[in-house]
Amino acid sequence: MEALLHSPFGEVASLLVLAAVLGFVGLLLRQPLIVSFIAVGLVAGPSAFDIVRSSDQIDLLSQLGIAVLLFLVGIKLDVKLIRSLGAVSLLTGLGQVAFTSVFGYLIGLGLGLGHVTSLYVAVALTFSSTIIIVKLLSDKREIDALHGQIALGFLIVQDLVVVLAMIVLSAIGIGSGEGGGDGTGNVLSVLGFGLAMVGAVVLFVRHVADPLSERLARAPELLVIFAIALAAIFAALADFVGLGMEVGGLLAGVALASTPYRETIAARLAPLRDFLLLFFFIALGAALDLSLLGAHVPGAILFSLFVLIGNPLIVLAIMGAMGYRKRTGFLAGLTVAQISEFSLIFVAMGVSLGHVAPEALGLVTMVGLVTIAASTYMITYSHRLYDLCEPVLGIFERRGTPREPEAGATSGAARAGVLIFGLGRFGTAIGMRLQKRGIDVLGVDFNPQAVRRARALGIEACYGDASDPEFLAELPLAAAAWMVSSVPILPGGLTQEDTRRTLIQLARGAGFRGRIAVASHNAADTQDLLGAGADLVLEPFQDAADRAVELLTGAPETERTAIPGIGSEAPQPA
Repeated sequence: MEALLHSPFGEVASLLVLAAVLGFVGLLLRQPLIVSFIAVGLVAGPSAFDIVRSSDQIDLLSQLGIAVLLFLVGIKLDVKLIRSLGAVSLLTGLGQVAFTSVFGYLIGLGLGLGHVTSLYVAVALTFSSTIIIVKLLSDKREIDALHGQIALGFLIVQDLVVVLAMIVLSAIGIGSGEGGGDGTGNVLSVLGFGLAMVGAVVLFVRHVADPLSERLARAPELLVIFAIALAAIFAALADFVGLGMEVGGLLAGVALASTPYRETIAARLAPLRDFLLLFFFIALGAALDLSLLGAHVPGAILFSLFVLIGNPLIVLAIMGAMGYRKRTGFLAGLTVAQISEFSLIFVAMGVSLGHVAPEALGLVTMVGLVTIAASTYMITYSHRLYDLCEPVLGIFERRGTPREPEAGATSGAARAGVLIFGLGRFGTAIGMRLQKRGIDVLGVDFNPQAVRRARALGIEACYGDASDPEFLAELPLAAAAWMVSSVPILPGGLTQEDTRRTLIQLARGAGFRGRIAVASHNAADTQDLLGAGADLVLEPFQDAADRAVELLTGAPETERTAIPGIGSEAPQPA
């Protein structure tokens, strides 16, 4: 067994098994894989099992993982990106970065870290994890909500800051190695190589990228291999001339960012990125001496509290000043309550350049473990957390919330006979058919685009969150005979919160005396929803199949029961 673990292949196999086991434990604890992967490095390192021996092989996989990660960042940096950023995302993102950098730097000085180390740590604290935030918001079906869209804007701004920080860091590191020499000459030489690489990227984008990617797309596997090869060769060239492999991988991504196949490339490379980054976190964790981390605990706790509390507060304050509701600002602010994998990579670059000591990387790693673990639960239970904090958040909301999408009822909504929550395809189709029968409808959705789309189709619609009791109380509940929820609930999501049950409870609590219908794509939920207070459970696929059989066989329609106050027909609930 000892001989197996000391062979490179056996070592990697044991690390993968350990990663699978700890990853499963992390999944049970609802933690992102980043936390589990760092734990793998700590457990496999010299402070515990001491499995990691083939450091050269693991470092090679780690470096390739970083190159692929930066490539995927670059591939999303399209030339049109800056113009697509909304003012709220740009101003709030830059404001959060500036606030975190300045106060993080001051906290570092107060802890006696030194000017350079404090600056590195402060900049590292400004980055939030795109992977974690998108995953959590997607699981909660809030990626298209207003606060979700603003959060994505934050991530874009932070990605741009990452780009600038990596380039500046590489430039600062030029000529700082051993041997002295003409530092200015080295800087000019490497900057010349950098400009040459940028020029090559521009020429590639203008004349080669589209036709070449179109030809390669005929064989998707070849397109992926080409993308990896481009990332690797750019990273190798940039590292050779002194810019650093991170900048090279980034430029390779930018070279393909304008092609119509960038999303396909990104989707296919995401699993490879996650696999290779495992070895980066293993190498990171294995390099940390647990016996020395105790000295960083007070500083890690202080920085963690700063990220968990300070970052959301500055986002909430800026969005409130811009005219957004306190609820929107609070939910958006929670998404920046952690640091990311880029934070660790950034400080690791500083260590490799000799700017900071390895202890700084240990400090930032501890902050990462604490903030990522804590913020996962904060985002998962964001609505409950908001309910607890809501009484003290009034100072962050301007009167009238002028920048918030219209949340009140429109002129025709005051007499709405049916309130429809969720303006996707199913909800919109219900609304259009009810209006054809002369029934007044008010649609509600937390996606501003869905609201605009419904209004374009002639449906009265407003922006709002079905789980917000304040918003629900403002709706014309007394005039409505029915309340319909067409929001699907995906099984196996990160959070067990059910918007349908929440809507039923809040509606009854707000005095709604009409009937409530909810959609379900899972037959097992029907009885549970009826028991929770729903008067009718709609099963779109089953209902569509029944209607299709009727049309195909020419059989008469199954017996239907008229819905009081509407006149339309729906299956009688069991």
